[in-house]
Amino acid sequence: MDTGIQGFFKNKTVFLTGGSGLLGKVLIEKLLRTTDVKRIYTLTRPKRGVSVEDRISAWEKERFFKVLLKARPQALKRISPIAGDCLEPDLGISESDRSLLVSNVQVVIHGAATVRFDEALHLALAINVRATRMMIQLAKQMTQLVSFVHVSTAFSNCVKTDIEERFYPEYLKDTSDKILALGEILSNETIDNLTTSLIGPFPNTYTYTKALAEDVILREAGDLPLCVFRPAIIMTTYNDPIVGWTDNLNGPLALIYGSARGVVRVVLVDPKCKISIVPADLSGNAALACAWHTGENSKREGKAEKPTIYTLGATKDNQINYGRFVGSIYEHCDRIPLDQVLWYPIILCISPRLFPLAALIFHTIPGYFLDALLVLMGRKPFLTKLYKKIHKNIFNLRHFTTNSFNFVTKNTCNLFEEMSEQDRRLYNFDMERLDWTEYLNGSMDGFREYVAKEPTTKESLAKARKLGKRFFLQIKGPSLQFYGLVGLSSRLRLVATGQVYHLS
Repeated sequence: MDTGIQGFFKNKTVFLTGGSGLLGKVLIEKLLRTTDVKRIYTLTRPKRGVSVEDRISAWEKERFFKVLLKARPQALKRISPIAGDCLEPDLGISESDRSLLVSNVQVVIHGAATVRFDEALHLALAINVRATRMMIQLAKQMTQLVSFVHVSTAFSNCVKTDIEERFYPEYLKDTSDKILALGEILSNETIDNLTTSLIGPFPNTYTYTKALAEDVILREAGDLPLCVFRPAIIMTTYNDPIVGWTDNLNGPLALIYGSARGVVRVVLVDPKCKISIVPADLSGNAALACAWHTGENSKREGKAEKPTIYTLGATKDNQINYGRFVGSIYEHCDRIPLDQVLWYPIILCISPRLFPLAALIFHTIPGYFLDALLVLMGRKPFLTKLYKKIHKNIFNLRHFTTNSFNFVTKNTCNLFEEMSEQDRRLYNFDMERLDWTEYLNGSMDGFREYVAKEPTTKESLAKARKLGKRFFLQIKGPSLQFYGLVGLSSRLRLVATGQVYHLS
């Protein structure tokens, strides 16, 4: 028997943007595996000369879709790519495809966005804000629309550290319509030169434009059956359909990758601060539940005064901090190390005051030394340039790695309570009962297989451990040098867990 969510999606046509991203793939896989959805249209742009059809068909070879295709071998045929691009006027959708969407779509999930923190402002405005307005305009023409989910982020209002499930237009210096109008009359270069002035208290163009996109929703959604879904940082899957799967290196996964490879040894992190991460599968489940709830509420109660906001993040009684997260990276590297590493994994959590000194000793100087060796060997140097990018990214993240954010999740918790027992099992997103130890262990194992592309074989692990013992002796000299310099210049508080050091 179909559950509430399964019954809601049965025979429905869904239009999804951002389908090639991590959350998009999770949504598509779960819809095809657990519901009898009629059709999924995905806004897709050709990439590196590969057609939109070929991009979708390539999923048949991905490990993530194996469970689905074993149960439903023809499932991917229910996906119909719609050629388009969020950078283009009217989303780059042809008139014939637009007519198809307007006539047939019943559920919209708008997840397309640029997630780069240092994205040029004119690009972030076009993709994250203008495209949202165009999606709203398109949705208003859809004759069968029953539910629209706008995927935002829990950090869209990160100028605050205590964030409720409401809109915060008061933190925008100018409204979304004014900023979009400005983008129409000024050149891209001028807009980018005004970035600091325009974003005001926001730490980067990503969070600023996601806040503007929410302002578009608030001002222009009208009587659409619409809700806003705000997930925290989406990481690997918990266990559905497989453990620890991901297909990118965004957010904390970049830290894991760099640290496991022995490249990143110094991070600007306060280990006491809470890290706001959520599993990808739980995020997908929550988004589907939001679509169901919005559709059912609209049918029962009509238009709401304002779109409901659902935030998915760690609950007050079940949170972890950066110290525990970084410690799990080291434990993983010790348990199943990688066999392609530059140096022994050691992670220093450094305060902003000490970071430049630590980065010089553990990154910059070794980088110059190894690049010189590469030149002598007739090979192309790369570490010096790489460390400049790494340090830039670390500084871009400092607002989130040195502050704790508390998210009110009342609407999301109420949504979970309103679901049937069967729905709660099939579309679980209960962060209160998430086992962080189990999740982080699975994430690290999955990271080795799906990101590092290293099989967990006896030969691979033996090689990695042998290399690790040799590299371990090499960390002692720089470590003692750093501690000596710090001791001469300041009072030092040091807590060591394995090879994870917290310095402030």
